[in-house]
Amino acid sequence: MELFEQIRRDYEFGGATISGVAKKYGVHRRMVRQALNDASPPERKQPERQRPVLSAVVPFIDGILATDQRMPRKQRHTARRIWKRIRAEMPASTISESTIRQYVRSKKKQMGITGLTTCVPQCYSPGREAQVDWYESWAELGGVVVKLQAFTMRSMHSGSAFHRAYFRPTQQAFFEAHELAFAYFGGVFQTLRYDNLKAAVKKILRGYRREETERFIAFRSHWRFASEFCNPGEGHEKGGVEGEVCYFRRNHWVPLPKAVDLEDLNQQLMKGCREDEHRQIAGHPEPVGIAMIQERDWLLASAERGFDLSEVCFPQVDGMGCVRVRTNLYSVPAKPGTTVEVRIRPSHIEVREEGRVIARHERCYEHQQQILELEHYLDVLERKPGALVGSKPLAVWREKGLWPESYDYLLAEMISRHGKSSGTRQMIQVVGLAKKYGHTRLQESVACALSTGCSDAAAIRHLVCANELARQQPEGIALKAELARFERPFPLMSEYDQLLNSGGAQ
Repeated sequence: MELFEQIRRDYEFGGATISGVAKKYGVHRRMVRQALNDASPPERKQPERQRPVLSAVVPFIDGILATDQRMPRKQRHTARRIWKRIRAEMPASTISESTIRQYVRSKKKQMGITGLTTCVPQCYSPGREAQVDWYESWAELGGVVVKLQAFTMRSMHSGSAFHRAYFRPTQQAFFEAHELAFAYFGGVFQTLRYDNLKAAVKKILRGYRREETERFIAFRSHWRFASEFCNPGEGHEKGGVEGEVCYFRRNHWVPLPKAVDLEDLNQQLMKGCREDEHRQIAGHPEPVGIAMIQERDWLLASAERGFDLSEVCFPQVDGMGCVRVRTNLYSVPAKPGTTVEVRIRPSHIEVREEGRVIARHERCYEHQQQILELEHYLDVLERKPGALVGSKPLAVWREKGLWPESYDYLLAEMISRHGKSSGTRQMIQVVGLAKKYGHTRLQESVACALSTGCSDAAAIRHLVCANELARQQPEGIALKAELARFERPFPLMSEYDQLLNSGGAQ
């Protein structure tokens, strides 16, 4: 462009000829004429390079792309997969992966399958719609890196969002996260938009019709919201929550969050939600938090009581003192053959007998596991004391740190004094005190007893119950004013003394 300008100036104002200008700038006379005809230089033609390596594989690539149009969307070739097939099926070819990527990109563009679609911007009234989704993330819990499933609900008007992590995206977790989200937003949205997740959809019918699960219908009716479902594989139909997941993951899951347990991690996620209330989304006149507060006036009022999130089943206690819930076994203090009620929740399970809670376990999401509690077997162990030392519930307590070395020393002392059966029974009675007084208090009492050279069960029981045996001193009551009206003068003994002195007493 600058060269063309100098040529035009020299020719028009310098009096130079075409040949002179061409000689001065070292260009052809044809370029001088082009500059005189037009101030903008003509576009350069890109010469077509010969690509002998690519030309040899083009028919193979074109055939794959044509065949992919008849294949399921998620089972089509990527450029990298095509390159790997070329290396495997055409070993003589030395073509690079980047060349394959460039050709596949241009070929798909010619075929009209670039995957890009035009989206129509949407506007949302306050309280009208929120979008819900699950996504995977990793976190370090107690020093172990685990994969978690995170629930998110995003308000489409204010842009505020709620996030909560679970080990598994179960239906109980799905419902619990909804109720916590409603509490966070301060009400219920009129419509919630979902993917076709199993917790809500039993079967996809034609169009937007769905056969929903009975529990989801009852939950939706309880909270009085309407539900909409996206078409399968059309994630852009709930693009708001999809974008929220990307934003929140980059800002609050990176670097890998570290927490003591899942509850601690969820507190960190809630803190992240509160921090995001200060951000302002492009095109919104106020920050997210202020818009969320303003939106509460349009939300549906929360239900007076929560929905019963528990899944109920009625298993029988087996010969090992356990009930089977899903694929796992949980210990219960009930007789074999007894039918009990089990309530399954996202974080724990409760076992009830005749309406009374007899056992509570942290829910296990593994398969074919045994979750055992030594306290549930104490009654059986008193009848079978020889089974204590090698029992699996005792091994579980050792792993949890609930059976310290002081217990082994106490057990050995009791056995040496009272014999194996009687000493083990006394130890079982001592361990049973933890149910009422707690493990920490019992361990401190055992350590105190052993430090004084005492290994008697009654003495340990006394140490554990010492706080209950101490009686408070009664407060004094001021009775002086009340008793004043009962006071009488002391009798006079002078006349009696005179009688004694005169001898009248004889």
